[in-house]
This record gives sequence, C-alpha cells and structure tokens, in this order.
Amino acid sequence: MPEFAYLQPDPRLVELLGDYPGTLFSTTLYRSIELADRYSLDLAIDSINRLGVDVELKHWRSVPEICQRLNFNLKFQRSLAWLLERLTFAHLLATRQEEGVCYYRRADLWYQPELERLRAIGLAIDPANAATLDLLDAAAAAYPTVARGGSGEKTLLGGGNMVLWLAYFHNTNPLYAVNNWVSAVTAAKRLAGKPRLRILEVGAGAGSGAEALLRRLSERRPDCRIERYLVTEPSPFLRRRAERLLTAKYRGFPLEFAPLDMNQSWVEQGVAKGSFDLIYAVNTLHVAADLPFSLGEARVSLAENGCLVAGECLRPFPGQPVYIELVFQLLESFTQVITDPVNRPNAGFLTAEQWRRLLLEAGFDPVEVTPDQEQIREVYPRLFVGAVCGRQLAPAGAMAVNPG
Repeated sequence: MPEFAYLQPDPRLVELLGDYPGTLFSTTLYRSIELADRYSLDLAIDSINRLGVDVELKHWRSVPEICQRLNFNLKFQRSLAWLLERLTFAHLLATRQEEGVCYYRRADLWYQPELERLRAIGLAIDPANAATLDLLDAAAAAYPTVARGGSGEKTLLGGGNMVLWLAYFHNTNPLYAVNNWVSAVTAAKRLAGKPRLRILEVGAGAGSGAEALLRRLSERRPDCRIERYLVTEPSPFLRRRAERLLTAKYRGFPLEFAPLDMNQSWVEQGVAKGSFDLIYAVNTLHVAADLPFSLGEARVSLAENGCLVAGECLRPFPGQPVYIELVFQLLESFTQVITDPVNRPNAGFLTAEQWRRLLLEAGFDPVEVTPDQEQIREVYPRLFVGAVCGRQLAPAGAMAVNPG
C-alpha cells in the first residue's frame, strides 16, 4: 500500500488567500484535507471490494454490465460510476471508450485499504476530523444497501445517522467550517458601507452558516444595523435547531425563521421582490433542481446594488472527484437535477467557470468567485472552498423595488 504523505502547500497560496484570516488556512487544515481525500479514496476501494466489483474489474466492464452481472439496482449506476471514476482519477483503473461507452479494468497498481491506520492519522492531525470521517464511514456502509435497491435518503438520513450530519455541518468541524468562514468573510466585505442590512439566508440547515456570518458582522461591523435577517430552511427539524442556536447566541438581533423551497416561486412564499440587500446561501444552491430558475429568483429578491453570496464546494477541474461526494452521490436530492452540457454538465459541485456563466446568464453583474479558484487550483488542486458572488444592479430606466 502506498504510504500516506502530506502534499506541502505551495507558498504562493498565502498570497492567493490574502483576503482571509491566516488562521483559517492553516497547516492543520491542509493536512486534514489531504487525509480526508485519501481516506475517501480508500473507502471507495473498500466499497468496490465489498460489492464484488473488484472481481469484475479483472476484465473490461462498463457500468451497466457490472450492475447487470451483480444484480445491482439500475439507479445505482450513477453511484457506481462515481466510485469507478474516483479510482480512475487515482490511476487504479484503466479506461477505454467504445461507441460512447466507457469500459473499466483494474490497472497494475492496486492496494488493500488501511482505514484504521488512516483514521488514526486523521485524528492525530486534529481530533475534530472525526465528524468528517464518521460521515464518510456511514456513507460507505450504505453502498451495499443502495446497490440492492435501498433508498440513500432513508439509509443515510435515518437510523440515528442525523447526529452524524449535525456534527459534520457544524463550526467545530474544521473541514466544513472553512466553507462557512470563507462565506462569512466574503459577505461581510461586500456589505461594507451599507447603513442598514436586510438579509435572506437560503438553506440555512442547523444554523452554522448564519452563526459564522453574525459573528463576523458583530466583530468587524459592530455599528452595522441589521434591520431584518430571515433565516429559511425547508426542514422543520433543522429550522428548529437553527432557531434555538441563533436566538440563544444573538439575542436582540431581528431574526426570523421560515421555510423556503428554492425550487418554487419565492414571491409566492412571501419573499417580496427587491426586498433584501444580501441573499446568503452556504452549500445550498448546488442542489437546486433547476439552478437557473433559483438564481433568477434570488436576483429579483435583491434590492438595487444587492448581492448574492453563495458559499460552495468548488470542483477545481471538470470531472475531478471531490472526496465528500462519496456521501452525497447516494442522495437523490444531490443527483436528481436538471443538467446542461455547458453550464451544469453534472449534478452537484461545479467549477468556478460554470458558476460564473450561470450567474451572468441569470442577470448578475458583476460576478466574482473568491478566492481565485482558477489560480489556486494550479498550485493546490484540492482546495475546494469558495464563494460565488453576484451583484444586482437596477435595470436601465427602472426603479428597483425597495420597500421599508
């Protein structure tokens, strides 16, 4: 088995990440990213072995052939394809194309995963990495059930697993919290100079993104006046968690809590056009069923010169696997979306270029992805964090709606 080794980050990263606190991107974080990426790969290999797919891969096989030969459910083809692409990216599988169909076979390089050893390394780097490793383990354990026709949602979200999700989407989990803090720093910077703030958060989950933003605003802009902060989350369970967390920590702030389905008309759900200065979404928009529609709804909800800040896990290069996809590939809410060959060629995470085109086509201008993923990926291709930002300018000759 190849020895796990840290990829030392390029010194140029310090300059590329200069707009963010130095403590946010630490050596510990980079080592945690490297470990999580390797752990996810070993779990993918382990899953292939436990499913019996490794035996099939001694010969050239396509995904449909493997599913047929092993009696896997047809819906499992997408998840199996991700596992095979993950191994291909690591040079563990060879591929060839025949009449538009991809065939896979084991390469000479193959090894048996050592998950216990890697977990011990991960916890030695930072004990808080347990939240990410536990969720990855739960997902890997669910693959056989989903392959035989079980529901990914029921398997991963039920049976007591919700505690794993709450621990993962928490600001004590460094591998996830970095998304929240990049988003919060970015949003606070774009709100600078505004005398009053009206914020709509979409897909707030259990409130960790809002917690980071409120803390950042409180620390850096203690004089800012938040007139309204509408925290929306469609799940009643998560919304109640967010309300308990945020009202306890930020008493006196005008916090409101409501459901919002980003896939339906926002106006019909009570979001007036032109009524917010910031639309804030962390790890949310990539699961929109019709992403251009949801981006359009966000844009018209903004007042003149309002801003969308969407914290997203960014895919550095087209087709590059992201380690946490081992989990999300099992969820139909992640995979069952409307795709587009150019702007949204795959479900889930998108590249900076794809996000930029989507926001421009939705009418945002200017558009920015920060930190600069196109430069970062050339020196460190496993930093998946970023914030997608778009400004709403009033249409020429029109007056923006701005009640209140």
